[in-house]
Amino acid sequence: MRVPAAVSAVSFQWPLVLVALVAVPIIAAVYLRRERGHEGRAARFANPALLPNLLPRSPGGRRHIPFAIFLVALAALLVGAARPHAHVSTKREEATVVLAIDVSRSMTAKDVRPTRLAAARSAADAFVRKVPSKFRIGVVSFASRATTAVPPTLDRDLVHEALDVQRAGLGTALGDAVNLSVTLGRRARSRDGRVPPTAVVMISDGSQQGGNIPWQRAVARARRLHVPVYTILVGTPRGVVRQTVQGGFTQITQVPPDPDTLRSIARMSGGRYFTATNDARLREVYDKLGSRLGKHTTSREMTDVFAAGSAALLLAGASLSTIWFRRPL
Repeated sequence: MRVPAAVSAVSFQWPLVLVALVAVPIIAAVYLRRERGHEGRAARFANPALLPNLLPRSPGGRRHIPFAIFLVALAALLVGAARPHAHVSTKREEATVVLAIDVSRSMTAKDVRPTRLAAARSAADAFVRKVPSKFRIGVVSFASRATTAVPPTLDRDLVHEALDVQRAGLGTALGDAVNLSVTLGRRARSRDGRVPPTAVVMISDGSQQGGNIPWQRAVARARRLHVPVYTILVGTPRGVVRQTVQGGFTQITQVPPDPDTLRSIARMSGGRYFTATNDARLREVYDKLGSRLGKHTTSREMTDVFAAGSAALLLAGASLSTIWFRRPL
């Protein structure tokens, strides 16, 4: 079955060649000036009123068609010489997505209802349902350390169960989470033994606190292995955590999100950074990610298409000129 594709952008390997396109309107201007000169000379040597008696039929505007086709062919040839590349977006057949979910204590804040963690789990469940069935999905949870909740699998029930059992802990080992997620994704194999494209989706609300691996080193590895990390910041500046301490008192700790680290992780790894200030916004982010990860952009050189089109136009123009005027052009 043919996989539908769409051209998202066009680039050129040798864009300076396109400067030569200025020759097309110049040639057209020279041609028109020459045609006007021919008409002027004909008027000087013959009475215009007698011309219909001398010629069986005037070609009219038809005489310009072959030359117009020639100009279009020339333009197509020059564009082809610039080595155009079409960036084609197609549906992925196989891929691996690892969900890395922050389960630190700050994720119990209720500025995102019912809590940051509960909203993240709920939206992740919806995301999993929209990911193509051939995609493997893994889950990593991280607080003071990162652990594998479920390795990449096609079994969606296992993924949903892994998301449902996440509980809050302490610390935020971002670097460990990125490193473990990349490792899990690279271990997955397609039917022919290849490593399918891998992406990490990280949901968190803050910067690294604890862990063994600096996030910079983990992200450098992800970039080297071509694994983009898409980060989603959950929470608002009003977030607080309430904890009952000795004596029955309630301790209130402010836990505003820290976007800088997550933004840097996404940028340095080749992913994208999103913010989700509420449950509805988080679901919107997952919708966008599901569409983005479900497609793959490849580059295809289009020189042969423009060359073939130019040749076809030249042949068509020469054929029309020969049929109408008994000369190629």
